[in-house]
This record gives sequence, structure tokens and C-alpha cells, in this order.
Amino acid sequence: MDFGIFILMQQRNKHKTSHQILRDAIEQTRLADELGFGAAWYAEHHFSNYGMCSSPLTMIAHCAAVTRNIRLGTGIVVAPLYTPARLIADVAMVDQLSNGRLNLGIGSGYQQFEFERFGVSLESAKGRTFEMLDMLEAGLKEPKFSYDGAYYQQPMSAISQRAVQRPMPPMWITSVDPAFLSRAVKSDHHVFVSGGDGGLEKLAGTRALIDKVATAEGKDPAGVQVGLLRAAYASNNKDEVESYLECARYQRRIAVSLKRRTAQIADDYQVEEGIVEGEPTLDEMRALLPVGDIDTVIERVVNEIRTLKPVHYCFQTQMGDFDHATMLRQLEVWGKVIIPTVQQEIANDPPHRPAVQSELAAA
Repeated sequence: MDFGIFILMQQRNKHKTSHQILRDAIEQTRLADELGFGAAWYAEHHFSNYGMCSSPLTMIAHCAAVTRNIRLGTGIVVAPLYTPARLIADVAMVDQLSNGRLNLGIGSGYQQFEFERFGVSLESAKGRTFEMLDMLEAGLKEPKFSYDGAYYQQPMSAISQRAVQRPMPPMWITSVDPAFLSRAVKSDHHVFVSGGDGGLEKLAGTRALIDKVATAEGKDPAGVQVGLLRAAYASNNKDEVESYLECARYQRRIAVSLKRRTAQIADDYQVEEGIVEGEPTLDEMRALLPVGDIDTVIERVVNEIRTLKPVHYCFQTQMGDFDHATMLRQLEVWGKVIIPTVQQEIANDPPHRPAVQSELAAA
């Protein structure tokens, strides 16, 4: 069980330049490495201020040079927006540059605004992603490979760059779509899920779905490697907590507008914030998320781990225009207080995973 940070690199307004945002993200990564965090993850987004990192693999290549131990992950590579052979070679090269510290997060994407500007149909995203998964496995594992799919074709080719991690860098598939879950479980890849705005009830439902899919695939649910992403913030300063929640609400509003294709773009690429129908109140968010004073957050994180049973717990402090210096202090709180306490409590009373050996034998 380890912990990581998720860095979206939002630009809520232009008072902070994209260069400053990138430098802040690098500093957060360096501090997380010093504090002993397990991983740092970088999102991929294009053409808007929702996220300023257009290439998580490039970000990882840079951060690998300024860190020593922390694993560095794509959170995520939007697979349908890539040329397969180029992606395979870049993944292998970045794994070399990071000395085998790459976590390869893969997803199908969801923002029509991005897809149409790459000339790719969002409706084809799922099919393209499945084929991309096939090609990544073949290209990274085999000396040479070919592929003939509905979307991609590759003549017999040898990728000259070879990943350090064998047979390939660990792949984290980010979806609760049963088809993607089945693909991840079948191939022994990691599953990376987000709790969104939900609390323990939603996480319990996600765990039940993972268990169901694993059993259907003839796999032990306890062996599925699950990562969890959460919006989380711990402080005994109520004003800080309130500011974080307001930034979390901002992020949700922008994400929903982009997903529902209702986003209004101003000043070239700035997505306008607007109230979203049915959105939770700040009080509702405060009640469901691991947000609040330090003791409350520790209790909620422990309960979430016992409910979902992840091997990796990733939290996001960088949201909206939340103050960078405050974020650095937040990482210190997690690294020195919250994570050691949570790990101790989990070690004293570990989560109980379901025993399914009899079911598997019967199948």
C-alpha cells in the first residue's frame, strides 16, 4: 500500500502563466520524492485551461531527471489521440530515461472538444483504445510485431527502444466500464478508479463491480491491483479547507461542462465556470470526501482503503488556483503525519479481501 499525488496543472485564470504552473508541478514532484511518496501522476489535456500538460510522457522524462525514487505516471495517456508506433517507442524511451520508474496509465478520453481538434471521432474512442492496448502489449513485449485491426494497421516492425521494466512497464487502465475492467483483469493490469464526488457507498459499489468482473474472468478478486484517485485535503485551518472545496467545485464544473459538451470558451482557451445542474453543495462535498481537519481525513482515508482495498491511494491537492505554497505544506502534512498514521492503522487491522477460491474451483 503506497500513496501518490495527482497533478492536473490547472490554470483557473491567467494571473499564473503556463510556465509557472509547470514549474510548480515539478517542485511538487520533487518534494513528494523527498517525502517518500510512491508515485506522481500527470494528466493529459489539450486546448483549454482545464489542464496545462499536453504530454505527460514529456513531463515524466523531465521529472525523472530531478527525482530519485518516486514512480512517475501518465494519468492518463489519451490513447485514441496517438499514433500507436510512436506511442510505443515513446513509452519505452521514457521508461529508459526514468530508469524503470514509469507507470503507464491508459484511458480512452471523454472530451469532445479535444477529439474534434485532433480529427478523431469520440465515438470511436473505445474501439481505438482496445486496439491500442493490444499494440502496446505486443510492441513492448515482443522483439517485433504486426497488427491488423479495424482502426490501426502496422506492418511487421521492431521498436528499437526497449523498456527497462520487463515484460513491460505496469499498465494502469482508468475506467469502470465493465469491458475495460475485464480487459485489465484478464491481462493482469492495474485498475485505476476515481471516487469522484462519492463517499464509501460509491467505493463499495466499485469494489463489488471489480470483484464481479474478476470472478467472471476466473481471477481471484483479491489479486486485482487497484489504484484510487481522490480529491483530498487535510487542515485544521477551516478557511484553507473551504478554499480547497471551492476549487474542487470549480474543477468539477469545468470537467462536467467539457464532458456534456456545454463548455463556453472565452479568451482563447479559458473555459467559463458555470453552475452545473444537480451539483453537490460544498457541505455535501465536505461530508463525502476525505476533506477536513487532520483527524477526520485520517479516519476517512482508512475507511476508504478498507472499503475499496487498493494497493495505491492517490490524492489531488492541486485544483483551480489553489495556492502553491499551501499545496507544498499540504504534501508535508501527508508525508509526515497522515500517511504514516494511515499505514500504521491499516497494518494493525488490514482490509479483509473476499475468499473466492471455492467459486473459482467450481467455475
